[in-house]
Amino acid sequence: MGTSETARKPAGELRRGWTTGASAAAAAAAAYRALLTGSPPESVTLRLPRGETPTLPIVNPTPLEGGYQATVIKDAGDDPDVTHGAEIIVSIHRTAAGTGISFHAGEGVGTVTLPGLPVPVGEPAINPGPRGMIKDALNTVAEDLGAPLDVAVTISVPTGEALAAKTMNPRLGIKGGISILGTTGVVVPFSCSSWIHSIHRGVDVAIGQGIGHIVAATGSTSEAAAMRDFPDLAEQAYIDMGDFAGGLLKYLRRHPVPRLTLVGGVAKLAKLAQGNLDLHSKSSTLDMKKLAETARRSGADDATARKIETANTAMEALQISTDAGLPLANRIAIGARETAMAALAGDTDVDVRVYDRAGVCVGTSDA
Repeated sequence: MGTSETARKPAGELRRGWTTGASAAAAAAAAYRALLTGSPPESVTLRLPRGETPTLPIVNPTPLEGGYQATVIKDAGDDPDVTHGAEIIVSIHRTAAGTGISFHAGEGVGTVTLPGLPVPVGEPAINPGPRGMIKDALNTVAEDLGAPLDVAVTISVPTGEALAAKTMNPRLGIKGGISILGTTGVVVPFSCSSWIHSIHRGVDVAIGQGIGHIVAATGSTSEAAAMRDFPDLAEQAYIDMGDFAGGLLKYLRRHPVPRLTLVGGVAKLAKLAQGNLDLHSKSSTLDMKKLAETARRSGADDATARKIETANTAMEALQISTDAGLPLANRIAIGARETAMAALAGDTDVDVRVYDRAGVCVGTSDA
């Protein structure tokens, strides 16, 4: 997961960036060319899978014993990516004829320890997309210079272990650092593709571990509360869904599990109950009139419903309903479950829990 949950999208046209995979491909091409010619390039122009041809600057090219290394500074454009500004260092060493290209994890690049991810257990966490980009970039150099392509590629990110602590990697069983990601090579600002990628991989790992009950949370408070309420579940059962209910539910529709529990605060789950699958404030707003109608179905009189309709926040509406003895949070949970079931369109058993800011469960879909 690379995008900050709290970052705000700036106004105006946003600048695209380049993934860790594209950065590694450029650094690999520079190191390989330097190894073959003794003259490192100042920049490398890539051809990415969708036809883009970015030119990435090369820094700190360094000869090594039997090899060469080069660095690209990760540029995520205007996206609030945790790896923005990180050094992506690639070393290239010659290997025996006929061995082809091998990939290795250096400092700060993780190793896969659990099944379910796109690369096997024991392999460096360099995804298939980046591996393909790196191979293409190296092949371009090899063809240009008429050289055999038998090399060991080692990727290092000196700050990677610290950065990985801000992602889902530890929970996914990726140990020792970040993953090298990027199917297209392009970072689209505020697309949140890295977060959704982490959600999907979290589901894959849970299924790979034989976990039949997944708990998806909108935030850290609700996740911590759910861990208290479901103490027997493995860590890999918990998915940091954030605002991306749709990203989770659509993936689970194709990769179902027997049971899904959705947990979150009243505002996020009320949006879900109203049919919104993207729960971020830039994409959806809570309709207080609809919330008041939900309260009416819970037994609210006209005066209470009007108070809820004019409340400033969902928490204020919840407090009004609680003071009136109304089960509004239960109704929200039931509505959120209905939205989730419609999106899944399958046999997954869904339940929903609503938590307040203190982590107290204030509503369930089982009520």
